[in-house]
Formats: sequence, structure tokens, C-alpha cells
Amino acid sequence: QVRLVESGGGLVQSGGSLRLSCAASGFSFSSFVMSWYRQAPGKERELVAGVTSAGGTTNYADSVKGRFTISRDDAKNTVYLQMNSLKAEDTAVYYCNARGRRFGGAVTYWGQGTQVTVSS
Repeated sequence: QVRLVESGGGLVQSGGSLRLSCAASGFSFSSFVMSWYRQAPGKERELVAGVTSAGGTTNYADSVKGRFTISRDDAKNTVYLQMNSLKAEDTAVYYCNARGRRFGGAVTYWGQGTQVTVSS
């Protein structure tokens, strides 16, 4: 079955760094667009960063540009989010997302989320 398993979250001080990982299985990872979303308490889920298949194009929310880097390793079926210069406002549950086509139609998969807490 399809699985997206996030790891790497935790508690970090403002200005610190974390690296999130999302290990995927059960679908053709290399052909899917992979993204990271986040949801803070009381707020809607928002796109943080995305990377197209083969890593050709990346995009970032304005709030994280220059601080976060998304990358993917298709040999390991894993997508990463390197987060530097973390701020208190980056505190949220971070979700891995996969979008692509299977069974003749569009599909979207989500991980269970990993908590990132930045103390000021």
C-alpha cells in the first residue's frame, strides 16, 4: 500500500536548523510531484515547498525562500526539507504530499505529519 513516512521533526531554538525526511513507498515515486505542507494551530494548511519529478523545478512559499531547501533522491524514494534559520512562526505540523497519476487518474497522498516546534 501507499506510505509516506515523515521524520526529523522536533524542538529547536530560533535560528537553528532541522532536516525533514519523507520516505515513500507503494507508488512510482520518481514520476510524482513531491511537496511539503505545514499547518499551524488555528491556521489552514499551506504549501511550503514543492519539487517536480526528476527535480527539475522547485517552488517555495515566500515566507521560507532563502531559508528552506527541498530536494529529492529518487533512488531512495525520499524527499527532504532542509530548514535553516528557523523562526517561531515556522512552528507547525509538517506534512509530506505526493501528487501524480495512477489508475488513469490524478491521485494525492499525504503523510501523517511531523511536529516542528521553534522556541524563541
